[in-house]
Amino acid sequence: MPAELIDTAPVADFIIVGSGSAGAVLADRLSADGRHTVLLIEEGGGDNWLSRMPKGFGKLIGDPLRAHFYQTTPKPGANVDPQIWLRGKMLGGSSAINGMVWNRGVAADYDQLEALGNPGWGWKEMLPCLRALEDHQMGASDYRGTGGPIAVITNPNRNGLADAFIAAGNSLQLRTKDDQNGPDLEGIGYAQWNIDQLGKRISSARVLLDKAKDRANLTIQTGTRIHRVLIENGRAVGVTGVANGEDVNLYAGREVILAAGALISPKILQHSGIGDGALLQSLGIDTLHHSPNVGRQMREHQVLALNFRLRDWTFSDNREYGGARLIGNMLNYMVRGKGPMARGAAEAIAFVKAHPKSTRADTQIMFNPYSLGDTSKGLAFEDEPGMQCYSYILRPQSEGHALITSADPSAPLDIHPAFFEADIDRETAIEGTRAIRRIMEQDALKPHVIGETEKTSWAQSNDDIMELYRTLGSCGLHAVGTAAMGPDATDVLDNHCRVRGVEGLRVIDCSIFREMPAGNTNAPVMAAAWRLSEIMQAEARG
Repeated sequence: MPAELIDTAPVADFIIVGSGSAGAVLADRLSADGRHTVLLIEEGGGDNWLSRMPKGFGKLIGDPLRAHFYQTTPKPGANVDPQIWLRGKMLGGSSAINGMVWNRGVAADYDQLEALGNPGWGWKEMLPCLRALEDHQMGASDYRGTGGPIAVITNPNRNGLADAFIAAGNSLQLRTKDDQNGPDLEGIGYAQWNIDQLGKRISSARVLLDKAKDRANLTIQTGTRIHRVLIENGRAVGVTGVANGEDVNLYAGREVILAAGALISPKILQHSGIGDGALLQSLGIDTLHHSPNVGRQMREHQVLALNFRLRDWTFSDNREYGGARLIGNMLNYMVRGKGPMARGAAEAIAFVKAHPKSTRADTQIMFNPYSLGDTSKGLAFEDEPGMQCYSYILRPQSEGHALITSADPSAPLDIHPAFFEADIDRETAIEGTRAIRRIMEQDALKPHVIGETEKTSWAQSNDDIMELYRTLGSCGLHAVGTAAMGPDATDVLDNHCRVRGVEGLRVIDCSIFREMPAGNTNAPVMAAAWRLSEIMQAEARG
């Protein structure tokens, strides 16, 4: 199309790229009062019935229509083999395919974010956002909220095996936590999930976009991949990409906001000329603003699962997801919203101080009443009765990157996880595995558990355990830091999530966190988007 015929009229005041945990919250909040128009862009399609059924994520994470698959490229000699990292590809983003574990982090995580030079992001500001999101089954308290869009329940599947797991933790001086999101992190108890009383997943799309989509000032556009931000005279004026196979330019009247996740938001920035100038120049991309930390300082944690053989089938779910039992469980779910298909990804959780020098919980241990076999071709359950525990460090210090490799937006990213490059990460991960074993060896579990399976039980030395992480480990899917907030000129964002060097451009997703909030990232990211909406409203008031 000739340049003079390109329509540069704004399609909305605000263009938000990405409909996941952050994008859906911000689209809802910015469009709620009717003062501004909002265009929310999603690369994938709309909602899916499997997403609403909690255990449906087992199918969704293997569906290229509903999930992205990103290949990592660890450096030679790294502590981990190449992996595939999953991200959501539908309305709701990763909140539509994740494990629904509602862990928010605690005061120290957010106060540390503020201490790093981000005023307005401490616990005093973030706790009200977290509470405003929640409609908690346990009722309101100083730490919990009710009446918000996100239903939060405590795992109702109480059984002897999970009770024994909690009792085993108690014998190691881990207190029972009835509320996983109370004032203290350390402890053990049943998991809490963003699942409603009817047994349905609460994704950001379901409870926010479903209610907001009929607003005249909110447009939701699916099937659109954004490649770059359009920048004129130092200001973001829109985005360019592909919609249903056709090139498209979309212009914003006020701001462009990237909420595409810790991998794709920095990718879009780099293709837009915002990033490490030397890298961009080597790829033939004009540098509009040299921002060396775009795509860098990435923190992620590695998961290692251990299987344990049970004495009988009483509490093992290994047979529940295949054959006639699966059909029965599906019928039970569709009629009553109950049973294995209504459960989140982990049924009980322990937060422990694994490293002997730690002063607060440094490791998260997840309990599941099933054990997985060879998962190279998808989820596969063991043929014998079993259960599983896996652990990951809470605040990794190793820093990797997610950098573009070509001026072509379709080229793959160079994703280097940097797992365990920091000594403290390696030491804590090893001790986390040993913490699982200590729990599983307690008397409370002996009536149910024979022992750890041979697949991992052979690994006893530090080097052996690190070999397990290298060959059997998987990604925690909680990457942060690739477009982080901070006070320095080299920090990608300021404390209003504004991209330095370009006006009218912000980022809001996992990439903004310089350090990882302890636990799972869905709740912190939704709260961050809620907080950003407050900041933007205050800016508008002057």
